[in-house]
Amino acid sequence: MQGGLECMSEELKRSLDLSSKQVDDFIAKLFSEAGQRDQDLWKASMHLLSAGGKRLRPFLVLTSCELVGGNPGKAIPLAAAIELVHNFTLVHDDIMDQDHLRRGVPTVHKLYGTPMAILAGDTLFAKAYEAALVAAEDVSPKRLLRSVEIITKTTIEICQGQALDMQFEQRSKVSEREYMEMIAKKTAALMVAASEIGAVVGGGTPREINRLRRAMMASGLAFQMVDDVLGLSADERRLGKPIGSDLREGKRTLITIHGLGRAGTMEKDLIFRALGNRDATFEEIREAVTLLTSLGAVDYVSAKAAAYNEKAKGELRKFPASPPRERLLDLLDYVVARDR
Repeated sequence: MQGGLECMSEELKRSLDLSSKQVDDFIAKLFSEAGQRDQDLWKASMHLLSAGGKRLRPFLVLTSCELVGGNPGKAIPLAAAIELVHNFTLVHDDIMDQDHLRRGVPTVHKLYGTPMAILAGDTLFAKAYEAALVAAEDVSPKRLLRSVEIITKTTIEICQGQALDMQFEQRSKVSEREYMEMIAKKTAALMVAASEIGAVVGGGTPREINRLRRAMMASGLAFQMVDDVLGLSADERRLGKPIGSDLREGKRTLITIHGLGRAGTMEKDLIFRALGNRDATFEEIREAVTLLTSLGAVDYVSAKAAAYNEKAKGELRKFPASPPRERLLDLLDYVVARDR
């Protein structure tokens, strides 16, 4: 896997830049009054949003809307809602995982303290629903209600996925099936929701919506697997968070699950010196990474991500050829080719 933004097509870059600006401008306006009332809470809530991010999920909302023949301009408030939910989960995840770096900047709880970070996450979640309500000006009540139902159901799924992720850290053995169930909820569910909401707002048929759901579930699974690989092999400055943090936190990624399944007794002991050991040295992390790589775990996960990406592309190719379809196909390739 190689490449980051440089592996994107120019058309995809332009489209991402445009959708990001539209959504960021909407969110800034949404927070303007809150900022006047409480500067500290506003700053904490906007911290990760201001640090950048690819805005892939809002892009999915707008492009899926266009793909089914809708007006993406009407979906901007709901695209913003999806981005706000995403950032809410990141703020709270960083607290639970005790991470100190996200998108190359200190995490919210590191900068503002845990109590303020919890409030910031709660504010982002509430603002997501406020954003969705703005869509009532352009979206029919039936489509808006369905979109809000999707946001609510998906947020619950994300929480279930995070709970599984945390529970796995306390177990010595986790199966691949259990891992796939966890990332389907924790990661893929929001990508599915983004494309589904876009298609609902755009007036997509049940067949089109289900096709997008299948495509983005497969892409979301690939996305998380690539994240797991990058967590062991990427350049830390480009990735924006510490390399090996998943090992230190005891995360049961598919890499560790597959590696432990192939490891002998001595090899397992070496992996467990780093896995779940927050005091693990750089050398212990490096040795564990080298061993997992030599056991074929990284190659296995990379190949599996590529297979899911092809499955997702196969679903998208069932749509008639069009500029939004091509942008989505480009996005899927970027998901597995990125280096951060």
